[in-house]
Amino acid sequence: MIRSYAPAIIFLLLGGGIGTLFVVVNSKLGPKRNIKQKFDPYESGLPSEVRKSFRFGISFYLIAMLFLLFDTEVVFLYPIAVNLRAFGTFALIETAVFIALLFVAFIYVWRRGALDWR
Repeated sequence: MIRSYAPAIIFLLLGGGIGTLFVVVNSKLGPKRNIKQKFDPYESGLPSEVRKSFRFGISFYLIAMLFLLFDTEVVFLYPIAVNLRAFGTFALIETAVFIALLFVAFIYVWRRGALDWR
């Protein structure tokens, strides 16, 4: 049984080892210049106008949570999309019901005004 997992384990060890190697080599050989501009926040290459005491509105977090919710639910469609023929017609009907429920939830959230940026 371990033979079936061997390629995945080797891949994870190799990826983790190379990632760790890059971090260590960069910390040892990379330049170390602690200047003020290095620690200033920026976005898209421009200095940020946001103060440290700035607070985001609740609508920002609500939209972020809704995005995560709908995005996570859509991930469940991937296994069925990859292997639909093996699951058969029943899975197709269940998937259609799932998408319909997702659409109803989206319409509900939209009608309640949760997607309006205030």
